[in-house]
Amino acid sequence: MTISTYIPKLTAEQKFMGSVLVVNGGNYLYNLALGRILGPELFADAALLITFLLVLSFVAMTFQLATAKFSVLFEQKVFTSFVNISYKYATLVGVVLGALLILFAKDLQYIFNTQSHLMFTIFGFGVPIYFIMSVNRGVFQGTENFENLAITYQGEMMSRLLITLLFIYVLPFPPAISIVIGIIISFVIGLIPFKAKRISLLKKHTLSKKHAKHVIRFFVLTAFYELTQIIINNSDILLVKHYFGEYDAGLYASLALIGRVVYFVAWIFVMLLLPKVVQKQKDGESHAPILFKYTGYITILATSIILGCYLFPELVINILFGSDYIAIVPLLWKYAIATSLFAISNIFAYYFLSLDRYIPVVLSGLLGISQVLFIVFFHESLAQVVTMQVIAMGILLAVQLVYFFVQGIKK
Repeated sequence: MTISTYIPKLTAEQKFMGSVLVVNGGNYLYNLALGRILGPELFADAALLITFLLVLSFVAMTFQLATAKFSVLFEQKVFTSFVNISYKYATLVGVVLGALLILFAKDLQYIFNTQSHLMFTIFGFGVPIYFIMSVNRGVFQGTENFENLAITYQGEMMSRLLITLLFIYVLPFPPAISIVIGIIISFVIGLIPFKAKRISLLKKHTLSKKHAKHVIRFFVLTAFYELTQIIINNSDILLVKHYFGEYDAGLYASLALIGRVVYFVAWIFVMLLLPKVVQKQKDGESHAPILFKYTGYITILATSIILGCYLFPELVINILFGSDYIAIVPLLWKYAIATSLFAISNIFAYYFLSLDRYIPVVLSGLLGISQVLFIVFFHESLAQVVTMQVIAMGILLAVQLVYFFVQGIKK
């Protein structure tokens, strides 16, 4: 039974939006609790694990979005073959990435200045589970089975929150180890509900050349864009962890968490956008109004958050993380601008992605690389790091808008 079940008068889409808000709120509470319990220095390692989790979610999102898109386009028999192929390759990719994490655990410890390499080793064992879970979610997303989709997200969030906090206080391990164990358990619970009947991995499944070509093209395009998402959304935390000490890295992690609230909420609209745009395109109907509606929602949200961070920064920091993090007050509203620009441009990017448009994805990749280069060359202080991101994200949104209007003029 999910939380959304108790709101019968709302549509399935509205229930799902409410459910995602609850999930994002729970994930936010999870991060805030860790920040308060551990303090800036220990929170640096915890934030690194959370960043690795976000990176993993972006990579696995390639499988989820592909599954969601083709559940709309493919008829039942073709889609069954496609789903089985997706599960097979998702498991393979998960095993390979997990093995790489285990193999290079000590190198990762050295690069990111962590207290232990064991946290990377344990994390590696859970990676394949997350990829399987993502394909399962893709089926629910594409078929607009929002009830089951909500259950998977709620289960993962609630179990990670409760189990991790319990383990930190009960288990005689360093906090990072307790956190990573809680993350792995949440992956397993996030598999529920799992439709095992549709899977037959031992049976050979194939797609026609036409369908296979379409799938590969979309998959490559999506994988490339998710790579840009990883670069843009996580490179700053990883680079700060590399260039700065534990205390500054912990401060920056808390700054990133507060500033990114608009991005996490915006993800609700991304989840709803893709299947709707694909269906509209399939039916030959106009799909731009969907983009305008969701962009409007995110812009209003982003403006409210920026104003709150600008007018009441000390209040926000004290309520969310406490006085230990007060040093980041001057940077809060600036970081909120950077993430807001990224969240709005992200809606445009996924809109183009759902229409199989390549150029915006390539442009996002170039801007993602430019953000990394800006930080690599300009990182004398945390303030300079934030400024570089505002510049990069401002250029990214401007490029997306120019492309959108140029395409509109051509039509």
